[in-house]
Amino acid sequence: MKALNRQNISPVPERPVKVLQFGEGNFLRGFVDWIIDTLNDKTDFNGDIQLVQPIDKGLGEMINKQDGLYHVQLSGIQKGVAKEETKLITCVRGVNNPYEDYEAYLKLAENPDLRFIISNTTEAGISYDPKDDTSNKLSNSFPGKLTALLYRRYNTFNGSRDKGLHIIPCELIDKNGEKLKEIILQYAQLWDLPKGFVSWIQEANTFSNTLVDRIVPGFPKETIKEIQEEIGFEDNLVVKAEPFHLWVIEGPENLKDEFPTEKAGLDVLFVKDQSPYRTRKVRILNGAHTSLVPVAYLNGLRTVRESVEDPEVGEFIKSTIQDEIIPTLDLPKEELEQFANDVLDRFKNPFVKHLLSAIALNSISKFKVRVLPSLLEYINRKNELPKNLVHSLAALILFYKGQYNGEETPVNDSQDIMDFFAQVWESDDAKQVAHQVLANKSLWDQDLSQVNGLEQAVAEQILVLAEKEKV
Repeated sequence: MKALNRQNISPVPERPVKVLQFGEGNFLRGFVDWIIDTLNDKTDFNGDIQLVQPIDKGLGEMINKQDGLYHVQLSGIQKGVAKEETKLITCVRGVNNPYEDYEAYLKLAENPDLRFIISNTTEAGISYDPKDDTSNKLSNSFPGKLTALLYRRYNTFNGSRDKGLHIIPCELIDKNGEKLKEIILQYAQLWDLPKGFVSWIQEANTFSNTLVDRIVPGFPKETIKEIQEEIGFEDNLVVKAEPFHLWVIEGPENLKDEFPTEKAGLDVLFVKDQSPYRTRKVRILNGAHTSLVPVAYLNGLRTVRESVEDPEVGEFIKSTIQDEIIPTLDLPKEELEQFANDVLDRFKNPFVKHLLSAIALNSISKFKVRVLPSLLEYINRKNELPKNLVHSLAALILFYKGQYNGEETPVNDSQDIMDFFAQVWESDDAKQVAHQVLANKSLWDQDLSQVNGLEQAVAEQILVLAEKEKV
């Protein structure tokens, strides 16, 4: 079998490097790089990507060995139909490791064709480290590395406004662009950089808040031999991803002209405020997951797919989304319903085995962030309790008992929460259990026992589930 490199495939056009990407992991390669490769195929974008390895150890050596080439295999359900296709990604030039050669890293800033900075350095990556106290040595933090690179660009082009960049972070934190800009300005102050540089950062560069959404399981270890036989190359960097993709970018108007994803038919939205889309994802996608787990698990189900295909539980989660979550959101109903249908298709993905036990980690805090706002907003708008969400809350409390139907439930949370529920479940009185849990402000940041009718409704559902256990 042939090695995958640029000598062993048809000639690939050498495009200008327009994108500098911090991060070489599965998500960026299966999402952003796939999008940019599609842009090259379908529009006049004509741009390549230079990767930067943001930590000392990474995939740089493997990627460079394959000359930046690798395949993305999309597998999943789209519009109710199973879909599987494989695409060779050719837009990645290679990986720069700043830990090996800091000057070579800084020289990347001198590229006149550079237009975009994209990153995904994990949620912890956008952080300030006061130990990064100079631009003369490699910073530990990603914002420190980026500040030094931008300062080199500022000096190289004498502060020219047209050499500013579009900076588009993909880290999963709220207001990620604003946060990154804030930390860069902190470093500018710490390093006593010129006021002209600060003005250039603020006036010549754009920092976009973003929301990214695609499930990227990564390297398909179990089926890699079959995939390699199919593609005819020894590709050790195959990335598996679902067909669904969504990138919401809160940026300036001219950004969509330079990044013409609409012309390529890609699901990339340029918006003035990404907050409603973030809320939509958290409430519908993440909220449905979190609502589903305890209900499905207590019904003897163990994966997301079998749960949504189960007649009873599948109808429960569909009704929860349609009748109790969507009515609490402010985006157009048709848009919300289409997103919800896509979510249910994604839950049914036959190519991904998504265990409920894996989603159950820290379920209390997840319920507080993802589900409780829908429950409370439903009460606020309808002046009545949402039956399914109340049932899910009761199932969650029973799930945290640690056993059901003679089996252990996969409770996985902080020790103080585990200890609290162990103490609560020393009582068999459903009303007392419901009161103690709902009144615990440390769990919910408020006293839920004060919500009219909620405590009684939760207690009743705990009894229903307890009776079902005895049957």
